[in-house]
Amino acid sequence: MQALFGGILAFEYQQVVMILIGLVLIYLAIARKYEPTLLLPIGFGTILTNIPLSAAIGEHGPLQVLFNAGIATELFPLLIFIGIGAMIDFTPLLKNPYMLLFGAAAQLGIFVTLAGATLLGFDLKQAGAIGIIGAADGPTSIYVANRFALELLPAVSVAAYSYMALVPIIQPPVIRLLTSKEERRIHMDYHAGDVPKVVKIIFPIAITLIAGIFVPASVALIGFLMFGNLIRECGVLEGLSKSAQNELANVVTIFLGISIASTMKGAAFLRPQTLLIFCLGLLAFVFDTAGGVLFAKFLNLFRKHKLNPMIGACGISAFPMSARVVHQMGQKEDPFNFLLMPAVSVNVGGQIGSVIAGGLILALLG
Repeated sequence: MQALFGGILAFEYQQVVMILIGLVLIYLAIARKYEPTLLLPIGFGTILTNIPLSAAIGEHGPLQVLFNAGIATELFPLLIFIGIGAMIDFTPLLKNPYMLLFGAAAQLGIFVTLAGATLLGFDLKQAGAIGIIGAADGPTSIYVANRFALELLPAVSVAAYSYMALVPIIQPPVIRLLTSKEERRIHMDYHAGDVPKVVKIIFPIAITLIAGIFVPASVALIGFLMFGNLIRECGVLEGLSKSAQNELANVVTIFLGISIASTMKGAAFLRPQTLLIFCLGLLAFVFDTAGGVLFAKFLNLFRKHKLNPMIGACGISAFPMSARVVHQMGQKEDPFNFLLMPAVSVNVGGQIGSVIAGGLILALLG
């Protein structure tokens, strides 16, 4: 009887709560389509982890084996960067290289949150792991948290991906608060035409060299991202490019999500510290958005042809959600205002900025 009903008798209230959290994540992934490729594996993995006496966890459990192979070694986040790099077309950014500046300005939330987390009692490395939520880049958040604060990895990863999914809810109120109706109706030109293929090939190599020389700690992050983009743009590896965008990214994302869930045990996750991390993560997203918008308004002080300051909000790494949000906001103010391509230019710059910011955190705190 003990062997048959041992699982029921061993239930603790924390495990029940975590199973409910897992079900909520599954609901959000399926019904609300919030980052389903990651929240669904995390949600189901949370259930597997919190079933009493679960054979899925433990020293030889499959979830622990996956965690040791892909998270502890930092392999899964880096492989996902290859897939992300293969998906991104940097053409809009190459037509407007100055848009890369917004990718730096919109990282303000990382450093504000780092300071806030330190004031709330987290040590400096834990604060860095929490602050990187503001990069709005899930793999970067996981990479840094795994390096600096493994005990915070579950909360940091769930917060990062949850807030990325909530960009359409978080960003519009902040943008409206910081801009006038007249500013939101500013039209921006986009120059048609393509970028020479040689420039597209040189770009990922040049970014890797420049970022690597100035911020060596970012080499793994930026290098794998740009390697994926080089596969896309070189023109001789079309099969590999499609595989990186689809099979590689999808399979590794499944493994990443379900192995992160192996750390989401009730006793470790259900702490006041977790709620603080979620609040600080929201703070990071708000300040990221504000930093980009205010930077655009600052540039307008010196420009004859004004920028629509809303595009500054796209400097976060949540690609392409943030660009879509800004374009839709522009359309609501003026149906003939087409901001999608300028917003995409800033958004892809934000992808680079977030990765370099992650490297800076690793360099400064490591």
